[in-house]
Amino acid sequence: MKNLRFLKPIFSFILIGLLITTLSRIFLFFLFKERVVQTPDFWYIFPIGLRMDLILLCYLSFLPAVLITFLPSKWIKFTNKFLVIYSFLFLFLILFVELASPDFVKQYDTRPNKIFLDYLIYPKEVVGMLLKSYLTSIIVTFLILGVVIYFAFKKGKQLFYTTSTEYKFKLMVFPLVAFLLFFGARSSLTSKRPINASNAVFSTDQLTNTLGLNSFYTVAFAAYSIKNEGNTKMYGKMDEAEAIARVKKYMIAGPSDFTDKDIPFLHVQQPDSVMKKPYNLVIFLQESLGAEYVGILGGKPLTPEFDKLSKGGLLFTNLYCTGTRSVRGIEAVVTGFLPSPSESVVKLGNSQQGFFTLADALKQKGYDTSFIYGGMANFDNMASFFNGNGFTDIVDQSDFESDGNKYAFKGTWGYSDEDLVTKANQYFKSKGDKPFFSLMFSTSNHEPFEYPAGRIKPYDKKPNTVNNAMKYADFSIGKFFEMAKKEPYFKNTIFIVIADHNTRTYGKNLVPINKFHIPAFIMGPGVPKGAVYDRLASQIDIPPTLLSYLGIPFETPMVGRNLSKLDTKVQGRSIMQFNDINAFRVENQVVIMQPNLKPLQFEIKNDTTLVPVKLNEDLAKDALAHVITAGNLYKENKYKLRPKK
Repeated sequence: MKNLRFLKPIFSFILIGLLITTLSRIFLFFLFKERVVQTPDFWYIFPIGLRMDLILLCYLSFLPAVLITFLPSKWIKFTNKFLVIYSFLFLFLILFVELASPDFVKQYDTRPNKIFLDYLIYPKEVVGMLLKSYLTSIIVTFLILGVVIYFAFKKGKQLFYTTSTEYKFKLMVFPLVAFLLFFGARSSLTSKRPINASNAVFSTDQLTNTLGLNSFYTVAFAAYSIKNEGNTKMYGKMDEAEAIARVKKYMIAGPSDFTDKDIPFLHVQQPDSVMKKPYNLVIFLQESLGAEYVGILGGKPLTPEFDKLSKGGLLFTNLYCTGTRSVRGIEAVVTGFLPSPSESVVKLGNSQQGFFTLADALKQKGYDTSFIYGGMANFDNMASFFNGNGFTDIVDQSDFESDGNKYAFKGTWGYSDEDLVTKANQYFKSKGDKPFFSLMFSTSNHEPFEYPAGRIKPYDKKPNTVNNAMKYADFSIGKFFEMAKKEPYFKNTIFIVIADHNTRTYGKNLVPINKFHIPAFIMGPGVPKGAVYDRLASQIDIPPTLLSYLGIPFETPMVGRNLSKLDTKVQGRSIMQFNDINAFRVENQVVIMQPNLKPLQFEIKNDTTLVPVKLNEDLAKDALAHVITAGNLYKENKYKLRPKK
């Protein structure tokens, strides 16, 4: 055994790595125990976790094993320095993401993933949010990391230095070492494919499944998957023609309505009634306003203004968002594009220009188009996407700072909703008789839930809570309409107030459907007052519905439904993307697709109770068709309008 001491760095690395990931998993288990123990055979997370941890650590150990074996003894100083730096670098990163995991899981109901990477791109906003909302966690994290760095200097040589060993002996031992590391990394000798995150899936609770992984793996896999962001074949394959035909089944447009064979879904949508002067359109997109916070939808009594205003228009009571991020909500409401496991088109490279948006369609009809936001418009690549796809004016935080006006409050994410609506109202007044389209995007419903004092009667005693932020956002909605009703543009404008997604999307089901339930109401000329649309609908149905009220025909490639014309005999449908899981719902049946696994089907008893049922193969193909179509439309640049002649 003495001769094997040259392998001590590898043994030390694997054992310390296992100690970090195992202790973290145990901590997460007890932190979420009340939820996890509801899963049958929940203890699987520990053997699965050990397996996944060994896969990661064996992969990371292969390079040190090669250097230890093949570099000659005269290079031992270099080898030892490399081993210390390499080992502590990766152990430090593994520890860091595990320390970040508890708060991330609380917020997103899964281990750190691509959202974790996205936030690293915007350090100013994110650091401000973390310092105000997670200061205790940050202090504990840095204390632990400081202790680790101290021991790195003290114990690095003892743990990770190799020893001089006869070269022939190392060469003789290497095949066995390489085999063990290869076996550990593959975790199988019979499977044709390497083990991946799908092998950790043993229940219908997404959180419990992810506890069987480790956070370095999930973050690294998210980074690796960026190169496959246009890949929608993780759920299966389907011929493009079949996929298109299956998606068209769910549209209102008939075969004779489609206008261009090269743009498969391009069709003419007629208005409810033709107007000599088309109406303006204003979309007020609400950050994180889930239905659970809206009184008129049976939620908490936090939205008296929304509740009152919705009675003057068309209220949607059974509407579901397509995802869990703002860019996904923007994608649905502004472009009507189908959700998929790829990143939102707001952030994808090939959709930065020439991609259909409502702004693009309305600009071609002579509208002024704008995006108005209290934060920085470059966040989540919004400015680039909007600028390249029909939005003429982009008004953001820099414009608030330079216009010389006094505003109520500036927080971590930018100016308050109250300031946003004031700025927007001024902007709309300046348009005069010119038709305009504008997307307003709020910021207040976001950690650390900041808002100006004295505007609301707090729902919670502690000021900076999600409930109080929701109440302030509602106050701002009321203030906007109070101002707008006094202006000439009000009587010629179609307004919609709609959420992008909920605050937190979590639950014991693979897809927590209840957390996708969002509010919306449309108000304006021609919109029935006091009306309620209570049938199942998707966020992608909203943009074609809005166009129907504007008074002019439009040619669009949107596959969503104009709900004002939807036959009551047609079944309601919604589509939800939850991390890398897709849910395709038709009435009370939902098909859930996971990467590289067979689809599952459930009957929805209520939004929190899903009962497994036999898979309807045809419905599963329809679900797959929508995802395949999204990928094909993006990759082939077929989600657009025809160029103007």
